[in-house]
Amino acid sequence: MASDVLVVGFDLDMTLIDSRPGIAAVWDAVSARTGVPIDSELVVSRLGPPLEHEAAHWFPPEQVAGAVALYRELYPDLAVEAAELMPGAAEAIAAVRRHGGRVLVVTAKNQPHAKLHLDYLGLEVDEVIGGVWAEQKGEVLREHAATIYVGDHLGDVLGARAAGAFALGVASGPIPAEELRAGGADVVLADLADFPYWLDEHVLEGRLAALDAGLAELGSVMVAFSGGADSAFVLAAAVRALGADNVAAATAISPSLPDAELAPAREFAESLGVRHFTPHTDEMAREGYRANAGDRCYFCKAELLDVLTPVAGELGILHVATGTNADDARAGFRPGIRAASERGAVTPLKDAGFTKEQIREVSRRWGLPTWDKPAAACLSSRIAYGITVTPARLARVEHAEVALRAVLTEAGMVVRNLRVRDLGDTARIEVDSDIAAAVAELEEVVEAVLAAGFEVAEVDPRGFRSGAMNELLRDPERYR
Repeated sequence: MASDVLVVGFDLDMTLIDSRPGIAAVWDAVSARTGVPIDSELVVSRLGPPLEHEAAHWFPPEQVAGAVALYRELYPDLAVEAAELMPGAAEAIAAVRRHGGRVLVVTAKNQPHAKLHLDYLGLEVDEVIGGVWAEQKGEVLREHAATIYVGDHLGDVLGARAAGAFALGVASGPIPAEELRAGGADVVLADLADFPYWLDEHVLEGRLAALDAGLAELGSVMVAFSGGADSAFVLAAAVRALGADNVAAATAISPSLPDAELAPAREFAESLGVRHFTPHTDEMAREGYRANAGDRCYFCKAELLDVLTPVAGELGILHVATGTNADDARAGFRPGIRAASERGAVTPLKDAGFTKEQIREVSRRWGLPTWDKPAAACLSSRIAYGITVTPARLARVEHAEVALRAVLTEAGMVVRNLRVRDLGDTARIEVDSDIAAAVAELEEVVEAVLAAGFEVAEVDPRGFRSGAMNELLRDPERYR
């Protein structure tokens, strides 16, 4: 399952910008200079084709080149500042960026003038290709691996079709929606205002299809099932793609797993009709894990895969899958991902390009109880790097978190994310940032954590941050 970068092409005139007032002004000026009557209102009612096509309506063939040259000479002064953004244009480009995509502008307008418009209106795109029309646009789109092209003209639909790209029409130009549809547009929107919502769904549907196809190719899979949102989603998707008989879930039992996670994991697996295994892992036997340097997760994941792979093999299951997603892969320092990769684990979510947000959204649609479950990293992630991981420290953290959650519940405070970070003798309490100040006012909070065995406890005013312990790798003095 390949996750390619999303590349979206946009037409310019009447798709991203309303250039009609400026273009009309330029043609009026050309008419005044040449003495040739030109109906500028008619001109701007049929924008789309190359400039030479329009000039040929008003000038004899031998004068077309001269008229075009004059038009282009006058254009920067008369047309650029007169143009305005079409509704939703900036948001459409931002939507592509949000999906990690690249934005192309592919237009019949010449490139220098197109760039002047984009610069003046503050639209930042990755590349501008001008002077192309209809099937020529298709050549450009194919060259840049664009999978979506957005335009307001039948020529734009032709370009998308020639490139094998999704043709999205916007009825904001001269061509009505029904004609765009009849001309082959896959989808037609009134304008770009709805594009972000359409793109979100389009990308999600594509990733779901890729996930389903990729899982089906595996034949059978054992999911390393922590009980969290990511691995739960992989498990549910695997059942849909392969059937419950070809899927198993394995939740590793060790001091790193909070006791409260096991029963919900078992219930979830049972609800899907898959076999649930609970093998014991012994990451404590690995010196690198106990040493708790920045690569601790490598040794933890290595232990997990070294235990699960033989279990899967004995069951005749071909692959072991993790819940690694696309956001994890972009997060930078993730030694656990490397350990799993070295041991042949598959990563269906990452390969299909699924982000955490998309995982939660589809989980919600599928009715999975884990769709809004807070992140629940293993207990060892609470211990500051450089402090030896021991069963006693893990138990202390777990007891402190259980007691703290009970205190906050009794105080009527709704807490989603909660961590007790072990900095040695000091516990740093992290809760959702919007309630951090109020939590710090409760004396019972510190008392509950001290009772678990810490000598000092303090509430972090910045609130919960996933991966906060990695901050210690960058700035260890800050927390001393």
